[in-house]
Amino acid sequence: MRAVRVHEFGGASVLRVEEIEAPSAGPGQAVVALEVADVIFLDTLLRGGWGQEYFPLTLPYVPGLGGAGVVLSVGPDVDPAWVGRRVIARGAGAYAEQVAFAAENLVAVPADLPSTTAAAMIHDGATALLLLRRVEIVPGAWVLVSAAAGGAGSLLVQLLRDAGARVIAAARGTRKLELARELGAEVTVDYSVDGWQHQVREVSGGVGLAYDGAGGALGQATFDAVAEGGRFVTYGSSDGLTSIDPAEASRRRVQVDDVLAAGAPAPDVVRELLSDALALAVEGRIRPVISATYPLVEVEKAHRALEERTTLGKSLLLI
Repeated sequence: MRAVRVHEFGGASVLRVEEIEAPSAGPGQAVVALEVADVIFLDTLLRGGWGQEYFPLTLPYVPGLGGAGVVLSVGPDVDPAWVGRRVIARGAGAYAEQVAFAAENLVAVPADLPSTTAAAMIHDGATALLLLRRVEIVPGAWVLVSAAAGGAGSLLVQLLRDAGARVIAAARGTRKLELARELGAEVTVDYSVDGWQHQVREVSGGVGLAYDGAGGALGQATFDAVAEGGRFVTYGSSDGLTSIDPAEASRRRVQVDDVLAAGAPAPDVVRELLSDALALAVEGRIRPVISATYPLVEVEKAHRALEERTTLGKSLLLI
């Protein structure tokens, strides 16, 4: 089968499409013939060698952390009823025509939902719902979402809008700000402009809740826009991790919620989040913004677009 492999850490040029042996289903596993693989910014970081203390990788490795497809076979202790079903699943090595996923990670895809839409929910749909449910959303209150035109951010804007929040979306450039308004943001600010957080404070008087989907200096600026006694939820790492001074947070009585530090949710929690995200997509209450799809042989282009911040919403690989 064809798969993308990384033989050395580095830039996007280290991604190679090769022929490798197809997997077989071991105990607790299901082999899925992938139609679509999810592509997220974390994939580019891992390819460059970042995060080995959190995500140890042995070279060569197949990138990708999830996809959508059809179950081909299952291990001896897995329900055979899965065979032939369309599913999404999280798991390593998803830039490939076939992947052996842990059966506990399988989530059935509704019959009338396209595989591309389902694949777009594997990480960003679950993340957006997790973020929404970590905090009580007060109808009519201002909420700031940074990286609002990204995969998770664009879904979060829609969820917050439906919950009755007044959404301020922060993103970079006219195209991304226009998208955020289309999705339900009441106010948009360009965070490539120095002092953008002060614009947020002028509009809102300081937001009671802010979601940091970028990290780094942008995360600090997002924190600065939070009102005294508010809450700051950080989950982004595209600009590096956000490090907030505990003394400053204490002085301003801002509760800091570091989602990345909390670690990955348990498999049963992820399955529930994914099932709920797929149901919301079927109902039309949320829609992923899929602006870029690439055949497997153009994986290098997919990674470069993410790193150059030119992608609106989701990127996907069509296997």
